[in-house]
Amino acid sequence: MPTTAGMAGRARRRVVPVLAAAMGALLVGGCSVDVRDPAAPQPVASTPAALATPTITPGHDAAAVAAQDLPFAAGGSLAPGMPVGIGDGLKDAPGWKPAGSVAAEARYAKENGCLVAARVSTNQAALVRGDDRESTVALFEYLDPSILPGYLKTETLQWGAGPEGPARTVEVLALEQAAQPAGRATAVLARLFGTAGSSVYISLSCPDAAALAGARADVARFLPVVPPSA
Repeated sequence: MPTTAGMAGRARRRVVPVLAAAMGALLVGGCSVDVRDPAAPQPVASTPAALATPTITPGHDAAAVAAQDLPFAAGGSLAPGMPVGIGDGLKDAPGWKPAGSVAAEARYAKENGCLVAARVSTNQAALVRGDDRESTVALFEYLDPSILPGYLKTETLQWGAGPEGPARTVEVLALEQAAQPAGRATAVLARLFGTAGSSVYISLSCPDAAALAGARADVARFLPVVPPSA
């Protein structure tokens, strides 16, 4: 039987080419990671002399989860295998327009030259079991091994709730890169939801730091992360 270390090694080898390709499209592209959890629940041996007590799994209250902020520590409150989504309100925001889409990635352009790409990837298991934050750190590190955890900052995006509801937030990690001479200012916001088996990835690219700050504010307002409905 393969060892846990062996399975982890295969998963690591599987994800690196995908993420390396995604890094090439950092300015306007997304990343798609397909890392399935190789661990399967093991059967529990029962004692012949004792009667097994039925286990009742409580129903999942999706509405209650959506009504609360979702920090990294609360990722396990999501329904297993039910992916998150992402809104598309940026296409109607002042100064923005749709800029096409590629596969599951939606792209937007602003009149000042900013570009945004937003993507949801599904069928993903945690890269670090039971820890969304460390799994998200690992996601960035696979994108670029030179990214150190200290480069990443915890930020928030809107968590569900339409204009009529109270504002809720979901924690993500952000990597921002200042504009180089004759270059562009960029940022990436991402989170891997291990229990929900999905991730969100948003990349931004602008002519300068001031434009990037405005684009990030628009993303936070008009591209909410959508909680699973079940």
